[in-house]
Amino acid sequence: MILQALTAYYEQLVRQGKLSAPGWDDSFKVSYELRLNDAGQLVSVLDLRTETKMGKKTVLAPRAMRVPAHEKRSSGIAANFLCDNSTYLLGADEKGKPERAADCFKACAKLHHVILDGVDSPAARALLAYFDSWDPAQAAAHPLLAEQWKEITGNANLIFGYEAADHSHSFVNDDPAIQNAWQAHYNDRSADSDMGQCLITGKYAPIERTHPNISGVPGAQSSGAALVSFNAPAFCSYGHEQGDNAPVSKYAAFAYTTALNYLLADRKNHCRILGSGSSSTAMVFWAENAEPAYSDAFSMFFSSDLNGELAAIMKKLALGQHVHFNGIELQPDEHFCILGLSPNAARLSVRFFMRDTFGAFSKNLQRFLDETAIARPDLDIREYLSVWSVALTTVRTVKGSTPPDPSPQLAGDLLRAVLTGGRYPATLLNGVTLRIRAEQNVTRGRAAVIKAYYLRNYPTELNKEVYTVSLNETTNVPYLLGRLFSVLEAVQKAANPGINTTIKDRYFNAACATPGMSFPTLLRLSQKHLRKLNDGLATHYDKQITELMAQLPESGFPARLSLPDQGKFTIGYYHQTQKRYVKKNEEE
Repeated sequence: MILQALTAYYEQLVRQGKLSAPGWDDSFKVSYELRLNDAGQLVSVLDLRTETKMGKKTVLAPRAMRVPAHEKRSSGIAANFLCDNSTYLLGADEKGKPERAADCFKACAKLHHVILDGVDSPAARALLAYFDSWDPAQAAAHPLLAEQWKEITGNANLIFGYEAADHSHSFVNDDPAIQNAWQAHYNDRSADSDMGQCLITGKYAPIERTHPNISGVPGAQSSGAALVSFNAPAFCSYGHEQGDNAPVSKYAAFAYTTALNYLLADRKNHCRILGSGSSSTAMVFWAENAEPAYSDAFSMFFSSDLNGELAAIMKKLALGQHVHFNGIELQPDEHFCILGLSPNAARLSVRFFMRDTFGAFSKNLQRFLDETAIARPDLDIREYLSVWSVALTTVRTVKGSTPPDPSPQLAGDLLRAVLTGGRYPATLLNGVTLRIRAEQNVTRGRAAVIKAYYLRNYPTELNKEVYTVSLNETTNVPYLLGRLFSVLEAVQKAANPGINTTIKDRYFNAACATPGMSFPTLLRLSQKHLRKLNDGLATHYDKQITELMAQLPESGFPARLSLPDQGKFTIGYYHQTQKRYVKKNEEE
């Protein structure tokens, strides 16, 4: 299903002229140009890298260029056409293996002669003259290479350029005659391959033994990782080796890898990274009609600064209405795909794959926003909570420092629940509960998680009047106890301005779990605190305490609260606290 969807996306991009036909890589990273004259002599070396922002720094990054498709190399010698590293194009490197470098250069020269012999093109003749005359042993001493030798012989990819007698210049891969020669060679290579029925296209075609690599997944190998691979006897069956275990045609293997590399290359519109390092998940998404406006809108829906205008667009799509966005009319019935990938050594792990209409995904995202909506502190400028900010509620946060990443499994399960409308993972509630117990701090995000979890996972079993956006005058006992605890904390703070440790730090966990043991002590303490206040303020708080106590059952405080009731207690505490701050700000 995944490979079929990516292959169909590739074909749509080709029809729109955004990607090339099989045999070409449209976004290969190239660092330097080796410019040749008619005699095949190296006349200049140009740095093709461009300045790119990476965090707070500006670095030189390779340029993405359209070059002939590259061979997948693991060991041995395998030359590439027109574009490769210094070992193959110059016959030299800094790895201390001059004999191997010379063999690589010979293999590269042989490949170019096989493809270009007989091609009537000045650039082709210049290229062959270069391979016939270049001496790898003298490469390090060449004046045009000496100054940049370490950079050129590092991980840099090189490409050939051609300078004509009239000083006009171009890249050799743009020469039509050379392009035609390469395309013919690429198509002829399939003739010697094993034939079989492709699992993706269903056609009888040459089978690809080793699929091209996928680049751009954070945490994976810089040279790329495989989405489909068989490289050990344990993975083989019935005598089949490598790609024969799951026959995929050369065309389909090229198509799905090209489409996926295209998506991963543009993090702005097609890819979002959740987490960092080996625990990260790259989420790529695309509309089946290949219209980038859908990906743009979807990426913004996941933004941490989602505003009212974007939320209104998502709400209309959720209701099945057409919406104008970036000059395009978004159709809610357009099919949309979402794929989550994580690094796994030389391979990629599929975290999730979802395919549904764009309107259905919008509806599920809108439901998530509604469920996590809760009264927010004045200092919190976010209108809505993003999925990633909700996942971060399960980790320890220290003001002024970057929080650690949540569990990759939790992040993936949460994202799947949000996008499919399924149940929230139990690990989400468990993580938030543990953080509240450890820190005695009920943040907006943590209160929102408790509200959303019980609203979705237990829609018919709980008191919905408790799980509201702001304070609700309900008589639910755990909710009332949470409100009462907030009032008692306010009394203590009013009586002892600037106090560092409040009853929240000492008694919150006990009051939440075993109110029958904690609240009598808290009420006795509150009487001492009330005596320190002036008559007006003491009367104000005493009235609030009396009103809340009057709504509790005559049997007194419950001995203990279940986990769902503890969630109601936490919500009541948060609602009462936020209402107090709002009222204070209004009075000021």
